Amino acid sequence: MSRNAFAKLCLLLQTQGGLEDSRHVPLSSQVAMFLSVLAHHKKNHTVKYDFIRSRRTVSKHFHRVLNAVLRLHPLLLAHPTPVPPNSNNSNFRYYKILQGYLGALDEPYIDVHVKAQDRARYRTRKGSIAVNVLGVCNRDMHFIYVLARWEGSAADSRVLRDAITRPTGLKIPRGNYYLVNSVYSNAEGFLSPYRGVRYHLKEWESGNNTPQNHQEFFNMKHASARNVIERTFGLLKARWAILRSPSFYDIDDQNRIIIACCLLHNFIHQEMSVDPLESMLNETLSQVDAENTEYICTVETKSVWNSWRDEIAKSMYNDWRGHS
Repeated sequence: MSRNAFAKLCLLLQTQGGLEDSRHVPLSSQVAMFLSVLAHHKKNHTVKYDFIRSRRTVSKHFHRVLNAVLRLHPLLLAHPTPVPPNSNNSNFRYYKILQGYLGALDEPYIDVHVKAQDRARYRTRKGSIAVNVLGVCNRDMHFIYVLARWEGSAADSRVLRDAITRPTGLKIPRGNYYLVNSVYSNAEGFLSPYRGVRYHLKEWESGNNTPQNHQEFFNMKHASARNVIERTFGLLKARWAILRSPSFYDIDDQNRIIIACCLLHNFIHQEMSVDPLESMLNETLSQVDAENTEYICTVETKSVWNSWRDEIAKSMYNDWRGHS
């Protein structure tokens, strides 16, 4: 984080997050300690030497700053906006029905520490102890929605269903949609790829792997556009080391820390036009009135949604063939 961004964050936490100087620790030092823990996954007994403070002081101010960051939730989360009809995004160059695309969705696991009696609920299919984090981002890699509370054993569909039925959950106006992977059903509001058809970008990189039909072409473009959520989570974990290995905070705090990291990701991405970390990631990956709006509140496959996907896929493929 640049010095200028750090100063802006401190001001925002003071004016909007309710954070104040304490008797012995200025606000800027509180924020610096907090960011040090997140960025380097330092334990309190290490941070106390860096800032010449007691472990108790470090812990107290860590939680104060955490609460202040979470109060910025409505300010820092991005608001979804559909792709404009005149978009020149290469992923949608052959897509005539641009209206409605909001972003992409994924549910990665983030490893956590829990009590022994709770480990079975948090154990994933691969055996790790983790939380199932639902993250939604827009095409600019800004988080729109984050839900971090479900155990690793929870099915992705169950987590998504919880997110869209919560009073303050993920809102998807009818006629709009997010890109999801094949784990999810192709349902209203969630556009998934064709199952059993080549999808991952690596499958298209080598040799003469041009799409052979409308389903393959759709999947290739879908994977390219949906890659934004994978890049966003990749950048998030690269920035905050505390998300790369289990921390020893209690599970409620660990869930709150995940959300705070996502909010700070948005802030940094907004305030720093040039992010060295994102450049490094590029190299390594090289690959209406809300009250009157009707929202989607179920996740069910519908034939009309599958037919709509077929229409999109055929239109994109035919346009591509016409220009190739």
